[in-house]
Amino acid sequence: MPSVKSRELGFYYAHPQNRFWKTLAYIMNEDIPITKDEKKIFLKKHHIALWDVIKSCTITGSSDASIKNVKVNDIKSIIDKSNIQKIFTTGKKAYELYQKYCYQNIGIKAIYLPSTSPANNAVDFEQLVSEYQQILD
Repeated sequence: MPSVKSRELGFYYAHPQNRFWKTLAYIMNEDIPITKDEKKIFLKKHHIALWDVIKSCTITGSSDASIKNVKVNDIKSIIDKSNIQKIFTTGKKAYELYQKYCYQNIGIKAIYLPSTSPANNAVDFEQLVSEYQQILD
């Protein structure tokens, strides 16, 4: 589920300290997109689709540990109408929820990537870059 800041601003990884856009820009050798429009252009250019596993839930703040009453998005309908070949999840909770609710129906195994959240300070930027290089394959 997007963070409180991302929900407020209406786009993915919007918290200014989240390292998602910085990491993707680094591995793609691009400038970091700042605005919502720049981020959309960046994603389209690199054929990246972003979507949440969770459509709705009960959550306290931005804490994944507090997620309850999960309703998942209909990811299969997107897969069926597209040429998506790989699915990456950012963070353990997204990976667990995808495995639990989506994998059997979709049939594409998710590749786990560590969270880029500023709360995930156990993973430094160099580790993120190393893990996110998988996107390029």
